[in-house]
Amino acid sequence: MQKTAHILGLFVLLGLAACTPTVISDAAQAAFEDRITEDQVTDLKIASNLLGRLAKKDKNLALDIGVDVWEQRMLLTGTLDDGATIDTVVEMARADGRLKIIYNEIRLVSTSERAARREQSETSDSGAKTGLKQTVSDYWIETKIKGQLLTAKDVRSVNYRWRSVKNTVYLIGRARSAEELDSVLTFIRDTKGVGNVKHFVEIKPVS
Repeated sequence: MQKTAHILGLFVLLGLAACTPTVISDAAQAAFEDRITEDQVTDLKIASNLLGRLAKKDKNLALDIGVDVWEQRMLLTGTLDDGATIDTVVEMARADGRLKIIYNEIRLVSTSERAARREQSETSDSGAKTGLKQTVSDYWIETKIKGQLLTAKDVRSVNYRWRSVKNTVYLIGRARSAEELDSVLTFIRDTKGVGNVKHFVEIKPVS
């Protein structure tokens, strides 16, 4: 419980407590991760720092870009319609000296698709307003994966973060064994709608 309280306090201090139930849920999840508390704190600060800088540059960038950090390894996902902007986002991320590596998986799309996906993110709609089937599919893929991994035997789902972008699932985190990672990848590949899987998961047995 002490670890949960510590992580919860960090969420609040960083100004990420806009939705209390979500924060409590995230803090409770963090208490069961294999990441040490120091890494959790550092990773959260790295992600918060980049998201804050993106919002300062363009408040809509936070809707376009996914930022996931695990043990100072950053995965950037999402869609943008300009290569120069992608380069700028990556350079902003690189400015944080705490990062060990950055995986840039931001996809270049048309301006119309970027606008439609952004509207989807803003409205939190299932797609009825935008009619953007791709975004709906990505949302439901992520939801299905969460449900599958939560109930999967011998899989510690709290050690993984995943994003679906145009039906490609990007995965980062930590596996306790090669067998666990194989199980996770199989679950994801077998999820309806998934076209491809790209992972950046390190295998680290529990000491």
